[in-house]
Formats: sequence, structure tokens, C-alpha cells
Amino acid sequence: MCDIPRAMDTTRHILIVDDDGELRALLSDFLTRHDYRVSVAQNGAAMFQTLKAARIDLIVLDIMMPGEDGLSLCRRLRANGAMPIILLTAVDGETERIIGLEMGADDYVTKPFSARELLARIRAVLRRSAMPAPGSAAGTGRVFEFAGWRLDVMRRQLQSPERVLIDLRSAEFDLLLAFVERPNHVLTRDQLLDLARGRASTAFDRSIDLLVSRLRRRLEADPKEPELIKTVRSEGYVFTASVTLNGGAW
Repeated sequence: MCDIPRAMDTTRHILIVDDDGELRALLSDFLTRHDYRVSVAQNGAAMFQTLKAARIDLIVLDIMMPGEDGLSLCRRLRANGAMPIILLTAVDGETERIIGLEMGADDYVTKPFSARELLARIRAVLRRSAMPAPGSAAGTGRVFEFAGWRLDVMRRQLQSPERVLIDLRSAEFDLLLAFVERPNHVLTRDQLLDLARGRASTAFDRSIDLLVSRLRRRLEADPKEPELIKTVRSEGYVFTASVTLNGGAW
């Protein structure tokens, strides 16, 4: 099993939200056999009731549902926190994929799909969203600073120059870390996919552009005229700020 265990409960809890009862039952049975705890909901109202009653680690959310659709529900969920979300849809189009990612989804699966593909996506998203354990090699003692910003790797926290904590999604944090670890180096989209999300995530070709856009809105005084994350035409992106690590030059 690829999931990172939690201290008290190693069973991750997945919530499947879909109006198709047969699909809910199929996915619930499959994920349960792969050591996940599973809850199901047929619509947004049932989803929010489940969220009030249980701790959920990840939501698999269908877009096309009667009443409030999955995109609207995704936007509401993202406004209230960083819950990992995988969207399901029967529409295989770039526009809807981009809208879903802009709404805050972590990944996107087009119907029909294999249960094993969804399982791989769930594992990848959970790995990306997991905080490093205190004392782990990935997180111990590393605090990057740039242009007044402070990035604490162990706590996975970003603090603004005004000392306000900024709520970053896991993929946004990973992308920013990839940039600050390699300042003044031009990074291609493929390199950033590997560094920030990993090929196992089967990330979309334009997902890096969307994440860069989100980071610019959080970091830049004018996202349309970025000073920290610059586009290098036909090549990729470069992080231009001077970076320190634990108070020393990096």
C-alpha cells in the first residue's frame, strides 16, 4: 500500500459523491478492498452532511449531477479549506478540465475510467497532500525566505511579508518549493511537472500553467506583470527572487 500512514489511524477515508448509485457501489466496494474507508453521497446536501459527521481525507466528486453541480460544490469546498478533490466527468474537453482545476480540484478523471486508474490518482493526490512528519528528511529545519516571504518546509506554511499565513493547496506549495529551491534557473513545464507533482499523477499538460497563475495571484503585487515568477518564452518559467535558507545564502 502506497499511502503514508497517520499516527492514530492508517485508514484513509474517501467520500464518493455521485448521483449514479451503481457507480457509487462499484467504487465503494473496490476502494474498500484496497484498504480505504469509504462513504458515499448522492448529491451536495448529502455530501455536506457526511463532512459534518466524519473526517474525510479526499472527495471523489462528479461534475454532472442534478441540482448543484460538482464545479459549484468544488468551489464551495475550496473556499472553506484545502480538502483534496478529484473531479469525475463524462465530458472529455480541455475547457472543462481547465475550469475544474481553476475551481480548485487536485485532479480530474474522465468517464468511462478504470477503477485502478482512479485508485492511482487517489494515491497520488493523497501523497501530495500529506504533510511531512516532524523530523523527516524532507522537512527538517528548512525555512526559505525571499522578497519578505517565508516558506517553512516542515510545517508546509507560507507567510507573507506582513506575517500573514497564506493558505496554499498541496500542489501550489510543491510548485513554489520547486521554484525556491532553484532560483534563477529556467525550468521547463516537464521539469516542473516532475519536481512538483510527479509523473505518477498523470498531470494535465496545462496544469503547471494554472498553478503558476494561482501562485502569481498569491505572491505578486500585479499578477499580470509578475516580478517573482517570470515566463521565459518557448522555454518555461524562472523564479527571479534572491533566496536564503535558514538565514544564509542559497
